[in-house]
Amino acid sequence: MDFLAEGFRRALALLLSGDAEVYGIALLTLKIGVISTVLACGLGIPLGFVLATRPFWGRRAALTVVNTALAFPTVVLGLLLYGLLSRRGPLGAAAWLYTWQAIALGDVLLALPIAAALAAAAVQGVDPRIRRTAETLGAGRWRTAWTVAREARFALAAVITTAFGHVVAEIGSAMTVGGNIRGQTRTLTTAVALYTSQGDFGLALALGLILLLLALLVNVALQALQGRGHA
Repeated sequence: MDFLAEGFRRALALLLSGDAEVYGIALLTLKIGVISTVLACGLGIPLGFVLATRPFWGRRAALTVVNTALAFPTVVLGLLLYGLLSRRGPLGAAAWLYTWQAIALGDVLLALPIAAALAAAAVQGVDPRIRRTAETLGAGRWRTAWTVAREARFALAAVITTAFGHVVAEIGSAMTVGGNIRGQTRTLTTAVALYTSQGDFGLALALGLILLLLALLVNVALQALQGRGHA
């Protein structure tokens, strides 16, 4: 118990003192998380809408692939990205290996199938009569899609929250392609793993608390949005 209490005391001291390293890691994680979530949801949500509403050859296979990708091991994803981004890989000229951009790319690939699968489920949960009514009233493809999206807006907001949560909590790919370089690619998850292994429990706990705070803030924002929508 003394060990845990001392860890919490040091964590609070680091947080309250505005420790530059702690908040630098947090800001980098937030930047990567926001960029990755925007890109993944910007691609994944329209893809999910197409999978849910547009019949085409191979649609069932595409849904199977997207759902299977949800369980893709992040460390394997990192290994594949490492091969692509390494100097001898096909994308080696980009010089992204061991940069925050490589971490963001891995996070996008991780979150995209999550956004697509959950968005498809959200759209499929909308009463089909809403889409048929919009089409009957002469709404075009984009107007109809917007009408369905408005009906599913709370579920789609949950899609964004889930994608962000997976991105900021990811460690396997970030460690592999980011290298956990201090001041450059060290994120909250990789830093927690590093400092715990070094025995610096207080610093690891401070970073873990910030990670929990980020998740809490995103969920509070979602709840506020849902409450405003029901008002």
